[in-house]
Amino acid sequence: SLFFPFLLGGCLAFLVNVVLRPVERGWRRLWGKRYGPRQDKARRPVCLLVSVLLVIGVVFALFFVIVPSLKDSIGAHLPDFSLNGQEMQQKILDWMRQYGDQFLNTTISTAIGITSSVVSLIFNLVLALAFALYLLAQKEALTRQAKKVVQAIFSSKRAQQIMELAHMTNRAFSNFVTGQLTEALILGCLCFLGMLIFRLPYAGVISVIIGFTALIPIFGAFIGVAIGALLILLVNPIQALCFILFIIVLQQIESNVIYPRVVGKSVGLPGIWVLAAVTLGGNAFGLLGMLFAVPLCSVLYAVARRVVHRRLAQKGLAP
Repeated sequence: SLFFPFLLGGCLAFLVNVVLRPVERGWRRLWGKRYGPRQDKARRPVCLLVSVLLVIGVVFALFFVIVPSLKDSIGAHLPDFSLNGQEMQQKILDWMRQYGDQFLNTTISTAIGITSSVVSLIFNLVLALAFALYLLAQKEALTRQAKKVVQAIFSSKRAQQIMELAHMTNRAFSNFVTGQLTEALILGCLCFLGMLIFRLPYAGVISVIIGFTALIPIFGAFIGVAIGALLILLVNPIQALCFILFIIVLQQIESNVIYPRVVGKSVGLPGIWVLAAVTLGGNAFGLLGMLFAVPLCSVLYAVARRVVHRRLAQKGLAP
């Protein structure tokens, strides 16, 4: 609980950094031969602001696409429980006479608890965002300081191994995030085009949900399909069945063509280990376990492969 804002800030900094690096490369290309000390000094603040605005813009865009569509689709198919004004007023008065004091006490305590939780959440988010911005603004200096600490504490050989492991971990997580985002974008676009071709309802919101849940390896697709089928089921059961069949075909394309080329190569992990990592991570730590298990397993796989190859070489055996 004490370190949660800083852990969250570190995660935010890592995600924004995935966007920050190509933005900074674009900043250098934008100036070309005119790139000089002034442009280099302005590079980090300008690119960091653009990256943060891009991430926040995408989050808000997804929120404003999904929530109104869910509200309209569900609300349009709920039965009407409305009563006339006089009957409703009488029922409220009778209920208040019987449960008024208890309801008031419960409402006050609930309101205090919710207010406290909201204030705490906002404070943690602001602190995490501030910490993330500081990490990104000073990431080169912090990296140099971390290397100095490692070299001061450990032997030269051990320090080199630790820095190699840190570099490998950073590369694995960065490649995984980039690959998952690319795959989610491709899958969402294909889903949207397919639903337009087959004239299925809620193409926009369901495609966003499919793309968003695709960030969870292996099992995310099932979550997205369940939500999408439920929304279409409220409109037309036959179309819901057609949607499920369409997604099954799309998932075959995604599993055999898109995922191995986009994500599988980026993390360097065979498919069987991806499945094992997601299953074990989900059972141990839930949703976060599913998200972090694949890049973590990729790092362990790379370390184990390096150790095995070195041992084989020592024994005069070909890897």
